[in-house]
Amino acid sequence: MEAPTLRRAGIVAVAVLVAVVVVLLGWAIPPRAAVVSTDRLGPESGEAVSRYLDRARESLRGDDGGGHWALLSFTQGVTADRIPEFSGGLRISQVLYHVAVDRVATPIVAIGVPDGERVAVESVKSAAAQMESTPTFDDRSTRVARLVAARLRGDCACVVGIVLQGNLEQLRHLGSQNGVRAVQALPADASAGVFAVSPLLPEQVESASPGADDGPVPDN
Repeated sequence: MEAPTLRRAGIVAVAVLVAVVVVLLGWAIPPRAAVVSTDRLGPESGEAVSRYLDRARESLRGDDGGGHWALLSFTQGVTADRIPEFSGGLRISQVLYHVAVDRVATPIVAIGVPDGERVAVESVKSAAAQMESTPTFDDRSTRVARLVAARLRGDCACVVGIVLQGNLEQLRHLGSQNGVRAVQALPADASAGVFAVSPLLPEQVESASPGADDGPVPDN
């Protein structure tokens, strides 16, 4: 057999061997399944507020005693030092801040917190620091970031939601408090940290839709 023919035969043999090894490895070590979660706390974008409130109430039905992750949304924003008034001593995992400015789009700032109400109260400082370190790309976004950080530093009434864990009876009790607009619970088997959160903002009356962004950005 001529040398070129032998070379081609060798290449084909190696390719076949590699393919066999790949198949065997795939069988022996199957790929890890991706973690896919459709769990979500808060209204869908554009969802009617009335429909979301109905869904939230429905999520609290039942009598199982398991722990449920839940989103508590406020009627009006509150200052961070008032979080313990509404949490009922339950485990808080996230505090959600939003600085509302008429006709100016401002971000929701979500701060994860370890166990303890004191840490939750102090999270407003982390929210301000997060805004101060957020990259901006034009004059308007720079001014918005500066405004939001300054108001958070000033302890504004900008807590619009908290994510916490409790059983259904405890969560229903939280939902009955003055100043609480809604409490929505996930199923008890929902895993921590793999669900989306989007609070119902106090200014969202008809639908959970973004507001206008055509107004001037205040200096402070």
